[in-house]
Amino acid sequence: MKIMVAVKRVVDYAVKIRVKPDKTGLETHNVKMSMNPFCEIALEEALRIKESGLALEVVAVSMGPAQCVDTLRTGLAMGADRGIHVEATGALYPLSVAKLLKALVEVENPGLLILGKQAIDDDCNQTGQMVAGLLGWPQGTFASKVVLDKENQVATVDREVDGGLETLSLDLPAVITTDLRLNQPRYATLPNIMKAKSKVIKKLTPQELKVEIRSDLEVVQVTEPPKRKAGVIVSSVDELIDKLKNEAHVI
Repeated sequence: MKIMVAVKRVVDYAVKIRVKPDKTGLETHNVKMSMNPFCEIALEEALRIKESGLALEVVAVSMGPAQCVDTLRTGLAMGADRGIHVEATGALYPLSVAKLLKALVEVENPGLLILGKQAIDDDCNQTGQMVAGLLGWPQGTFASKVVLDKENQVATVDREVDGGLETLSLDLPAVITTDLRLNQPRYATLPNIMKAKSKVIKKLTPQELKVEIRSDLEVVQVTEPPKRKAGVIVSSVDELIDKLKNEAHVI
């Protein structure tokens, strides 16, 4: 079985986000970029499945500008067998990404498609569900545990919901999106980083995949959250209750 994993290049989670002066988006010039943390978890799960003998190949896929190759190299250093880069210069929103993934699935024919549940730059949490709908595949979202039964071609997924855990049984092929508690991603070792330089990254364009990229969304404005006001020290319980009631309006 082949596993395809989608990985996204985002602003590094440790970087302080800055909004562009014209408020059209986030500042990315001269900003450290890295693989989306949820995508790292997705790739780690695919590698563990392969290491258990239940898959033969892990293919990492990324979409966006030429710099996405660096993200793919990170995935190859972690252990992915090869990469695919769909080069697109404009903004890619979830539906466009889902259409590109559908086209790649039709070319590569994987038995499992794994994605992070969301990207930390837009927090959309839409692509996995959309691509499952386009493919007509079963989906297990917010996965905290994945068990494959290769003989019966079934994946058992524990997913995190508001009330606790829900267990799903999915017929393969299927789409799985990963939550934080699924695993702890590995670090790429120096030997694997060197090996990744010789691994194949295939370049494609949306036109070659016969996918039209058009925006179904318009970002009107991006603003920073309001600055938090300084706290105050109250001298008595009565004063605290008065402020909660008359200023904060919470009681």
